[in-house]
Amino acid sequence: MNSGTTDFPLKIGIACYPTHGGSGVLATELGVALAERGHEVHFLAYSKPPRLSGYHPRVFCHLVEVSEYPLFKYPPYDLALASKMIEVINERRLDLLHVHYAIPHSISAYLARQLMPGRRFGIVTTLHGTDITLVGSGNAYRDVTRFGIEQSDEVIAVSEWLKKETLRIFGATKEIQVVPNFVDVTRFRPREGRTSPQLCACPESPIVMHMSNFRPVKRLGDTVRAFADATAGTKAQLVLVGDGPDRGMAEALVTELKLDERVTFLGLVDDVSDLLPFADVLVVSSESESFGLAALEAHACGVPVVGYDSGGMREVVEDDKSGFLVRFGDVPALAARMRTLLSDPALRRDFGARGRARAVEHFDLSRLLSVHERIYHAAIERRGRKAET
Repeated sequence: MNSGTTDFPLKIGIACYPTHGGSGVLATELGVALAERGHEVHFLAYSKPPRLSGYHPRVFCHLVEVSEYPLFKYPPYDLALASKMIEVINERRLDLLHVHYAIPHSISAYLARQLMPGRRFGIVTTLHGTDITLVGSGNAYRDVTRFGIEQSDEVIAVSEWLKKETLRIFGATKEIQVVPNFVDVTRFRPREGRTSPQLCACPESPIVMHMSNFRPVKRLGDTVRAFADATAGTKAQLVLVGDGPDRGMAEALVTELKLDERVTFLGLVDDVSDLLPFADVLVVSSESESFGLAALEAHACGVPVVGYDSGGMREVVEDDKSGFLVRFGDVPALAARMRTLLSDPALRRDFGARGRARAVEHFDLSRLLSVHERIYHAAIERRGRKAET
């Protein structure tokens, strides 16, 4: 086992949504890094997480299968996940479940615990954003989300903003620790002569990039409109990385604005570490961004960020130092800041260097991995004390 692991290696179950969104990416990167530190990691999800590639002797993936019966209008994934948790806990004697996204994962973990009264294991829940601000805040899920938070042994929020929103929306009495998202600064780094298999960097054609799951909350149309305004009469290229329900809308808008020759839809990309360094600017136009993982990964690659001042973005991007943040919905301001960076290579380099330094100092994977390990052991100890009383 590598040095740095707290106390002893653990057997950890990680439940997440296996998507290209921030929570799935963070959970996968965390699990692989924990395995590198000597822990045994078991992913539980309905499909293999996109960034879970290659083979590692201490990483396992358990697929949750949901039975579909005519009686069920919606297959009960939460129950199937709880059953899979019980199976893996029994077979591999897990010490801990770390669930990402409160609904339904924290409830499934609680149910698994209730059905295994003789088995001690900790439950850690990480709140990522829309599980609190959109899904959990609705009448249908507010009470059950609050219950899942309260029943966890340890609760993590990925930003101070999200912690405050959780306390405001739910009035939760559970202590919530803020542990920001992280980035592997050895993988995500400036270009330094590297070549991209998907992009051809051309000095006279600067590249603006946007990365998201193309949901309405990401305001993809704002990025396209701001790009059209900021780069009119230039050869600048817009590269859109991702996919989702708003792709059709964005494609129609690109055609309407006569940008077809300057906009590329790359679709889903499992590993963007070889892609991001070729961006000159990353745009984050989200209506609500609990943290901004794409912004952090861009900073690690020395890429400045232009975005809306929403949610926890200020905890990642330093306005007028490593990027520009403007009032939400102000597309002309978004375009103006984009134009400023694209027209000033020296400023881009300066902002990029500051972003890289910030990522290394505050968000490096190795430092935040130790924080997670301490929380895991605290959760296990807390569960042990409860079992004794």
